[in-house]
Amino acid sequence: AQYIILKRVPSFREKIYYKFVTNCVKILYNSALYWKHKERRRKSKMKKIILAAASIAMACGIGFAAVGCGAKGDIVVISRESGSGTRGAFMELIGLEDNELVAGADEVNGTDVVTSSVEDAEKAIGYISLGSLDTSRVKAIKVGGVDATVDNVKKGTYKLSRPFNVAWDKDGEANALRDDFLKYIASSQAQEIISEDYISNVASPVEYVSPGNLEGTLTVGGSSSVTPLMQDLAKAYEELNTEVTVTITQTDSGTGMKDAAAGTIDLGMASRELKDSEKTNLEYTAIALDGIAVIVNKANPCTDLSVDQLKAIYSGEVEKWADVGVTFE
Repeated sequence: AQYIILKRVPSFREKIYYKFVTNCVKILYNSALYWKHKERRRKSKMKKIILAAASIAMACGIGFAAVGCGAKGDIVVISRESGSGTRGAFMELIGLEDNELVAGADEVNGTDVVTSSVEDAEKAIGYISLGSLDTSRVKAIKVGGVDATVDNVKKGTYKLSRPFNVAWDKDGEANALRDDFLKYIASSQAQEIISEDYISNVASPVEYVSPGNLEGTLTVGGSSSVTPLMQDLAKAYEELNTEVTVTITQTDSGTGMKDAAAGTIDLGMASRELKDSEKTNLEYTAIALDGIAVIVNKANPCTDLSVDQLKAIYSGEVEKWADVGVTFE
């Protein structure tokens, strides 16, 4: 029932509710058996009572699971999985270490799963790449009174922003195809694609001209946030170099950096700054800038949260929407 209603993996707290409800039903059922043998004349009456009580208990349990309410509060915290570049950047920007995420948060894989989880739970909150925001499904709220827009990221007024990086093995063999693709990404054609949803960081891009003799396969892997942009860039590049194929594997930033350092892929994608340990073995460059949008369900009346309030929510210090001034009808 939880999987059908939630359309996602239940959180730890929701699983506890499920176990509580099933145990209640078991107790009621055993009670029914007892009374069946103890007082047969009351069988019909007890059956009705048991069925009514079980229905109420099940309805309450499923209702709790569906809306994410619980003894500790009603905010359903959605986060990316450990290793995600979006999670690493978000946690750093709100002033938390990765291991300080509130216990019981729903840790999900991929931008679209975060969006779906928030879309399906009225009292949920999550965060995604600004470039992947779909306002027909969820609502992006202001942070510190500032809208999550490309212009505000450019101006530096929106505080939740990060780079999109690509990296490659520092000690690897020369790779003409990779070098040409990087040249293309810095071109005016690619920057036009980037500027549609993200922020260009190339001051004076020049037009790309294909060498005309390239062929082979370029392998790219890593961040799910960078993947949609990389897919658009790869498609345009292949049109200019018809004998080249760019294959993209979506994982997460940490995996992308590990695979690039190991030389198992040509380029790794990260939606955050590289860690010092990663820089030891990798060359890297930023291909764009992106904001991190804080999203809530479209029925949620919340419109604005400060960075401190986000920190309190994601650390577990605040567990109820009312404690951040949000009241549901």
